[in-house]
Amino acid sequence: MQKSVIEYLSKTATAFPNKIAVNDEKEEITFSQLWQNAANIANALQNIVPPRQPIGVYIPKGCKMVTSFAAINMAADFYVPLDTKSPAQRVTSILSTLEAKVVITDSAHKEALSAFYKGEILVFEECISTISESQVLRYEKEQIDTDPIYSIFTSGSTGVPKGVVVSHRGVIDYIDWAVDTFKIDSTSVIGNQAPFYFDNSTLDIYLMYATGATLNIIPEINFAFPAKLIDYLNDQKITFVFWVPFVLVNVANMDILASKKPQYLRDIFFAGEVMPNKHLNYWRKHLPDCRYANLYGPTEITVDCTYYIVDREFSDDEPLPIGIPCRNSDVMILVDRKRLAQQGEQGELCVRGTSLALGYYNNPEKTADAFIQNPLNTHYPETIYCTGDVVYENERGEIMYVGRIDSQIKHNGYRIELGEIETAILGSNLVDNCCVLYNNKEKQIVLVYQAEQELNIAALRKAIGEKIPKYMLPTEYHREEVLKQNTSGKIDRAFYNKQVNK
Repeated sequence: MQKSVIEYLSKTATAFPNKIAVNDEKEEITFSQLWQNAANIANALQNIVPPRQPIGVYIPKGCKMVTSFAAINMAADFYVPLDTKSPAQRVTSILSTLEAKVVITDSAHKEALSAFYKGEILVFEECISTISESQVLRYEKEQIDTDPIYSIFTSGSTGVPKGVVVSHRGVIDYIDWAVDTFKIDSTSVIGNQAPFYFDNSTLDIYLMYATGATLNIIPEINFAFPAKLIDYLNDQKITFVFWVPFVLVNVANMDILASKKPQYLRDIFFAGEVMPNKHLNYWRKHLPDCRYANLYGPTEITVDCTYYIVDREFSDDEPLPIGIPCRNSDVMILVDRKRLAQQGEQGELCVRGTSLALGYYNNPEKTADAFIQNPLNTHYPETIYCTGDVVYENERGEIMYVGRIDSQIKHNGYRIELGEIETAILGSNLVDNCCVLYNNKEKQIVLVYQAEQELNIAALRKAIGEKIPKYMLPTEYHREEVLKQNTSGKIDRAFYNKQVNK
């Protein structure tokens, strides 16, 4: 049985040694180069730290970062992506939580890292130039599949980031499921959008490992100019993308596909936030032969635990299913964390299975709060993760996402789900994008919307008044030329919520 993701890479580097594994805007590396460079770094690591240690990677997204990840796993340690664009205070906070003994960086960022990190620093260029005669890698003998592969830090409610620790088995189960379900192979060219500190990137990286597909790291600037983005997809012959909906929404809003189309694209996957059918219908109209899949899962569950391959028509104002459980993940819809919901009844989406993260690094209190004993099983220890997401099962047996428990509000005595209002507004075709918030002090429902011109409020209220009751209509409106994104490419709801409630 496979116990490490490096076993994927070993087989693929043997099968496709001269094939391009990864390319970015500055360089490209073959599978054999990826293996050799990673092995050299792994040998350096093995002389410094024992197995199962967190190793920070302070390098911009690209070939060097992917190589560093592989090296760390070869050494039976686990990697922690660090954003070189983040404030030093945040990176310091992460490294403090990790108690990290070693950080890998490149020569361009060594000085910046040294200014706030006093531990051991391995410089990428120096490591790969030191070729060791011995290539005995620790993963082969000192690693098991429940060992950690990476830790990704998410925002914490107290201002201190939380490090979600994921195992090799979680990633192996996920990638084996994805390959079997979607038949990705070595002919695929993966167009990466997700930052490597965002768990969506896991699918991109390890599909490359497992199949011999090429991972093309799309330069970030292209996502700000949708027309250039499509040109790039064609130049690089991209066949597969797994993006946040925000990117697809921007392309649709600018009507780019009316004048140019990605000629090689076969698979369009999305996750991270709600994909509006209004914008998905635009893509399906212009690229009807592509396969579309809506994936769902929080960072605490290895990337995704449900999926829906879009197989029927939807109106613009209909919500899109998040589908059915991925293989080896059991999804339970619990009411008050006490009983299973009936079909059509809303409850909290909870998950059990090997996809669950191991917990939060150096944070037993938060881990105990989030990863709990299955309340339906009182006979032996069984951990589940409760997502905080409200869902229900429709008449087709598909899971439908409603919204966050913490985005449910009590307004004038009514229990309201803000996501339902957003779906109605986007379905009106009067705005390009939006987010709905609640001003707790003034007790007002607030709409922040993206549009070229100021909204005709009366027209909007009339249009959505046919979909939602009067008490759910927004009473405060703010226009933005482009909605602000967070570092993962999603709508920055935290920023707007702070603005509304300041």
